Amino acid sequence: MSASIKDVAVHAGVSVGTVSNVLNHPSRVSSATVTRVQTSISELGFVRNDAARQLRAGESRTIALLVFDAANPFFTALARGAEDAATEEGYSVILANSSESQEREHSYLDLFEEQRVRGILVSPYGDVEERLSALKKFGIPSVLVDRVSEKQLFSSVSVDDHAGGSIAAKHLLSLGRTKLGFVGGPLEIPQVADRLQGAKDALRLTPTATLTVFETSATTVLEGRRAGEEISALPRDERPTALFAANDLVAIGLLQALVATGSLQVPEDIAIVGYDDIDFATSAIVPLTSIRQPSALMGETALKLLSEEALDPAQRPRRVVFQPELVIRDSA
Repeated sequence: MSASIKDVAVHAGVSVGTVSNVLNHPSRVSSATVTRVQTSISELGFVRNDAARQLRAGESRTIALLVFDAANPFFTALARGAEDAATEEGYSVILANSSESQEREHSYLDLFEEQRVRGILVSPYGDVEERLSALKKFGIPSVLVDRVSEKQLFSSVSVDDHAGGSIAAKHLLSLGRTKLGFVGGPLEIPQVADRLQGAKDALRLTPTATLTVFETSATTVLEGRRAGEEISALPRDERPTALFAANDLVAIGLLQALVATGSLQVPEDIAIVGYDDIDFATSAIVPLTSIRQPSALMGETALKLLSEEALDPAQRPRRVVFQPELVIRDSA
């Protein structure tokens, strides 16, 4: 049986309140007493029950980060930025993956409410604002990540995806490619829809340019590969001369499919631009030109906004929008 806080107090010859102060407010206790209590803690193998402490204090030190595709390296980098900022703020971060499932997404939000987390960072797959509003009334604030609050009810940290789509399309047009294809989906995902719309708007300035949409069921390498096989099988006069992928995973799948056929070369026959600029972009079979998002900085910024709102719930929602950047490599 593990030692209790009372055991530590008896062993150190102090009161339970003194042990509590050493654990939570050491500045209130003399250095000699802190040393004596810490020695007792070490010798007895005492482990504090943080869950119980949080329930008593009514305040957790845990932040939940809910994303819709934890397999995407973009979210891995975002989580790393949030975790680094959380460490500085005295919080810990738990990562949850909804796997592009609204049912799973709401189940996690229910769990976070049960666990009384301090706050939630969420990159939603579905519409969660009504649920988040209920959590906010319960004292659990939320910040949207890689998504904006349409009703401006919540703070958000995102990238201008419309601008990113426009930058990608304009770059391909500058290479003399006028038969463009957009590969990605589902189109119901706002980020995907915004990137597509940005590309469409950029093409309006070039009347001779066309854009064909190849929708995928997910933003994964496998779906990119499937779309690439479909595109490579098209007759030459129907095949795009340039592709803009909704993210780098789809772009890498396209590269695998197109290059594997042996009949097409990238970028000679088909140029490709991805989105996110994940670490794998530089080591792809053809180094990938991509639209960079500051993923780690987004996670860090979102955590800091959430921390501020946890301390002051009366703060008005804030919206931080980063600008994307074109990173040119060999694929386009």
